[in-house]
Amino acid sequence: MQKKAIILLSGGLDSITVLALAQSQGYHCHALSFDYGQRHNAELEAARRIAEHYRVAEHKIIPLGLGAIGGSALTDDHIPVPTTPQTGIPATYVPARNTIFLAFALGWAEVLNARDIFIGVNAVDYSGYPDCRPEFIAAFRKLADLATKAGVEGDHFTIHTPLISLSKADIIKTGLALGVDYSQTVSCYAADANGRACGLCDACRLRKNGFDAAGIEDPTRYRPPL
Repeated sequence: MQKKAIILLSGGLDSITVLALAQSQGYHCHALSFDYGQRHNAELEAARRIAEHYRVAEHKIIPLGLGAIGGSALTDDHIPVPTTPQTGIPATYVPARNTIFLAFALGWAEVLNARDIFIGVNAVDYSGYPDCRPEFIAAFRKLADLATKAGVEGDHFTIHTPLISLSKADIIKTGLALGVDYSQTVSCYAADANGRACGLCDACRLRKNGFDAAGIEDPTRYRPPL
């Protein structure tokens, strides 16, 4: 019997790679996405396409509305998305986002009797978010065993972070080896309604630099400059 896994699927470059990796390892994948009040729905449309293409067992999109608390350029229209490199944790950091996402994944995993959760966090080519670090993942893994019926009964959870120590170029090479079509993904923080990238935000820069470093043509669709 195939082992079940929850895959956090944003619709971006990293999450499609994680989904492809999990399937290649024989997991029966259940995809989980969030409509958390982000600036655009293009990434959710990408997540739907990806989930359908990979024929996941089930794809849930959970409405969260983190815009109600704001505090991030991704959920508050009054905070502009930076278009130049920033020092420190950037304005695109969404407070406690991965903690919240993993908590939902943990709950669904327990319902499905799954013990494996995959998330595409990265601590090499990333924006400096505190909830993408190995220390955070290790702490959440301990929390999972303390906060669930399965955990306290000795049935432990595993939080898989297969990309955490890879460069963006290595992530892209890994995905391409698995047949991933990155043209179907949306990574931009300010993509338009058609999913076309701005080419200026931190996510766009990291993505473009990754393709350049890998020596692979960038398949990203960019919107025309103003």
